[in-house]
Amino acid sequence: MQIPSNLSDPFARSMSEKGETIRQLFLERITVLVRKVPVKVMLGDGTISGQESFDPVIVRQFYESILRRLDDWSTNGVSVTTDQDLRRNFIKFEVNEDNYTLSCHMSLQYHALLYYKPDHKVINIQKELSDISDKIKNIEENTAPESDKEIEEKLKSMGYEGMDQQKLFEILFEHNELTRELIDTLQTNQKKINGLTENRDKLFKELDNLLLEIYHTTPVMIDEMKMIAAEEGCLCIFNLERVKNDKGEGNINLTRITAKTREKLQSRMDEIIKILKS
Repeated sequence: MQIPSNLSDPFARSMSEKGETIRQLFLERITVLVRKVPVKVMLGDGTISGQESFDPVIVRQFYESILRRLDDWSTNGVSVTTDQDLRRNFIKFEVNEDNYTLSCHMSLQYHALLYYKPDHKVINIQKELSDISDKIKNIEENTAPESDKEIEEKLKSMGYEGMDQQKLFEILFEHNELTRELIDTLQTNQKKINGLTENRDKLFKELDNLLLEIYHTTPVMIDEMKMIAAEEGCLCIFNLERVKNDKGEGNINLTRITAKTREKLQSRMDEIIKILKS
């Protein structure tokens, strides 16, 4: 049974009311925690821009404070998922009462946008990267023409000129020194390209270190379908399952829950309310 529910049973209504209270308290706390503050960032063209962001670390600390104060509940701690620019911080915790398991899922979904830190190094590195790309392109474009020219001049000095491709191949085969000179030229150019590539990779790493993430969300309560659809917002739901043969069953016959167990489960909901209110 998911909580809140639309069931008319007095116990289900009581659990739903408590669940709604928890959802509202959770939303109120999250609304404060994701309050945005102004941040200066740099765009790709070097322009300084003003953005707004919140700090997910504060949300994590809030989750941790909840988990620390839960007695006898099981949890795996705070979890974070990343899907490109979509982020989700959440906690799941559960408790057993007799043959029933009450579980809770609290989550915040938000987006992370990448900008550069407002640092002049960004512009300098971008310029260096542009120069390196031009040098590599220039070497690659000129290597073949320069090699052809060297071969032509060498053949001319040796008395060979205007050879067709078949004859040229025979001459290169017969004159190892000419082939070695050509290979040396190609290897020299490749070493230059390798050196430029290593420097380029190093600069890319420096540029990555200058990236800045800006976080954005909307403090509204959403359901599981909206969360799957990558909408921003909060999720807070409870589930009550009957444990049978070590497996949870969602379809519960509420009339079979004893008064004592109902009281225990309601007390567990009150426990969370008290934590969120403090």
